Amino acid sequence: MTTYYTTLDSPLGELLLTGDGSGALGSLSVPGQKGGRTVEPEWRRDPAAFAEATAQLRAYFAGELKEFDLAFRTEGTEFRERVWAALDAVPYGATTSYGALAATIGASRAAVRAVGGAIGANPLLVVRPCHRVIGADGSLTGYAGGLERKRLLLGLEGAL
Repeated sequence: MTTYYTTLDSPLGELLLTGDGSGALGSLSVPGQKGGRTVEPEWRRDPAAFAEATAQLRAYFAGELKEFDLAFRTEGTEFRERVWAALDAVPYGATTSYGALAATIGASRAAVRAVGGAIGANPLLVVRPCHRVIGADGSLTGYAGGLERKRLLLGLEGAL
């Protein structure tokens, strides 16, 4: 299957958007992201395939969009999918803790590390708001794109 991609300049650096050509977003990475994607030689650049995602991301960074309305095509374990769905429900300008997110999906308190692992494996930075998950004490912790980017996103949303 062919991977399609485009890039977009943003306050976080150059974003890399990928998909399979179906119109659904498969990943969104930032430069230097832990576990992020990089363009492969066989990929096909196709900005038109990501026109809606690009428009919504620009509006978000301009402070004009509070909720993304995009199709996603990601794959994860059943547990990761539950965590990602819970992330999708955390509203703009709000934060939650790893423990609260675990409780939301019905996981035990002991599952907080596994929840953190699922959040860290989120392939859709920014649009699936893993930046809204903070430590129980309010500290900024664990963001694959780096804590400075997490701080920037939370500041943009008025959550800091």
